[in-house]
Amino acid sequence: MSAPAPEELKAFLEQQLPGVTLSQDALALAVLPRDLADVCRVLKDTERFRFDYLSNLTAVDYPPDSIVVVYHLYSMHHRHGPLALKVTLPRSAPAVASVTPIWRAAEFQEREVYDLYGVTFEGHPDLRRILMWDGFDGHPMRKDYVPEDQNA
Repeated sequence: MSAPAPEELKAFLEQQLPGVTLSQDALALAVLPRDLADVCRVLKDTERFRFDYLSNLTAVDYPPDSIVVVYHLYSMHHRHGPLALKVTLPRSAPAVASVTPIWRAAEFQEREVYDLYGVTFEGHPDLRRILMWDGFDGHPMRKDYVPEDQNA
């Protein structure tokens, strides 16, 4: 079975989820934060697509306004992918639903993005730092992060 084109996915999702707002960004689908969990559930559970594997979840910092969380999905069952989903969040308070209940592989990846970029994943089962220590101040992958002077 061939991989679905982003246009096909967009049309199908908009039909299945009335009120969902999607846009196409090259080979990615841009999803509003409020729609992410529903879109992901449909992409995983629909037999035609069956995106059953989240291979990567990361973020990109675009100061001063936004952080974009990027999800790369594959169908191991149909052997197609990747499909990239992008969710743009306000940099001042970045928060989006956790996809850990949909793909267990998201659990540590969401913790990493939380730790390094400060994105809150609502509904995550154990959202805490994973790379930095508990008392660490800031998010070291943000472009405005200033490391403390190690020689002082």
